[in-house]
Amino acid sequence: MVQQHETVHADLAVIGSGGAAFAAAIAARRKDKTVVMIEQGTVGGTCVNTGCVPSKALLAAAEARHVADRQAFPGIRTEAGPVDMATLIAGKAGLVEQLRADKYVDLAAEYDWPILTGRARFTDGPALEISLDDGSTQRLEAEHYLIATGSTPTAPPIPGLADAGYLTSTTALELDALPASLVVVGGNYIGLEMAQLFARLGTQVTVVEVLDRLAPLEEPEISDVIAGVFADEGITVHTATNLTAVERDESGYTLTGTTADTDNDGAVTARAEQLLVATGRRPVTAGLDLDTVGVKTGPRGEVVVDEHLRTHNPRIWAAGDVTGHPQFVYIAGAHGSLVADNAFDHAGRTLDYHHLPRVTFTTPNIAAVGLTDAQAIEQSLACEFRVLPLEYVPRALVNRDTRGLIKIVAEQGTGRIVGISAIAAAAGEVIAAGVYVIANQMTTSQVAELWSPYLTMAEGLKLAAQTFTRDVAKLSCCAS
Repeated sequence: MVQQHETVHADLAVIGSGGAAFAAAIAARRKDKTVVMIEQGTVGGTCVNTGCVPSKALLAAAEARHVADRQAFPGIRTEAGPVDMATLIAGKAGLVEQLRADKYVDLAAEYDWPILTGRARFTDGPALEISLDDGSTQRLEAEHYLIATGSTPTAPPIPGLADAGYLTSTTALELDALPASLVVVGGNYIGLEMAQLFARLGTQVTVVEVLDRLAPLEEPEISDVIAGVFADEGITVHTATNLTAVERDESGYTLTGTTADTDNDGAVTARAEQLLVATGRRPVTAGLDLDTVGVKTGPRGEVVVDEHLRTHNPRIWAAGDVTGHPQFVYIAGAHGSLVADNAFDHAGRTLDYHHLPRVTFTTPNIAAVGLTDAQAIEQSLACEFRVLPLEYVPRALVNRDTRGLIKIVAEQGTGRIVGISAIAAAAGEVIAAGVYVIANQMTTSQVAELWSPYLTMAEGLKLAAQTFTRDVAKLSCCAS
């Protein structure tokens, strides 16, 4: 007989324990509300356990090896040896464990809310019935509920793929031996990061992308630059390729497909020891019994919410990846605190996403905020753009790496900047300044005349703005 615990009551019940869940719980506790959190897996969610933190830690390690192998400065000699993958992964695991304790587990204890380990599902009330890991069950009744269950990797329906098995961006970061060769399916941000990470550690990498260019959601000039970088690093790329079959034998995987490329009669074949599929993530809602309490889901499985993040049930809210919004942890965090304010203070808060930044942590970084040129046209905005190659940015010259550019899209007539894209070293830092430009509706003239520290990559933003009225090739150092 299953043991049934007495019903627990709380002001806020949170399903999930990632960025959105913790932000909501902390905000609720600061309002002196009681909180109970339910987690069926590892506390901390995707970012700290399997996403941002481990991938960026390994990308940094891979870059260190790459720089040692390809030293750009005269008079400096370095070399890169083979990678001890097991030790590298163990170091990553130690960092993840430390951050998980510092930023999640210990915080829950400090703010004084319990984390129940088990699987939650909605039942009439609304209430939650939780199947705890010890085999018992627990009923939880709350004033408000938050669905913050995140997302999980998904894969396209390629014949043979499911039977063959494959790595995801999660499982690939747990390998204890470096594969000799790897095919990465997907040329968007996750695929690009995974491809460069493994290539720089010493794996022979091939990327297969169904659209006609890498980084297909970014400006086309950025796609050209990252394609050149990948070519320089020996990464094979097949774009505009539809995979038609995946087979696996004792030595690895064979992928076949078709492409618009006329070489080889449009046929593509890629073979490697390992296969990594990085084609996106889907919201996690299975087993929650959302229909029972009137919570609706959309065509991609996302929980449908209004602008205040309330579901079709007025006492149930959703935040983060599970809502179908862009899958960034800073969105999840903002969602969580917003839900607490709207649920308990009736604040009626909404979020403005028009100056939301995005960064792909390849080297060079790909970063953007606001609209691309194509998106501005789709919105019937009369715009013009300028592209500044990094050969005109002093920081890139002294770095001895001028691969990259900064592109600004501005409204005709007013000069209001509506979009900034960059591919450069530290472009992720540059775009932080771009966020302020877009948020404050600044013009190209204003940015062109602002102070900017010399020999920073962010100075490229000012130089790119100056290209709207002058020829930056004829400027002296520090001259404006």
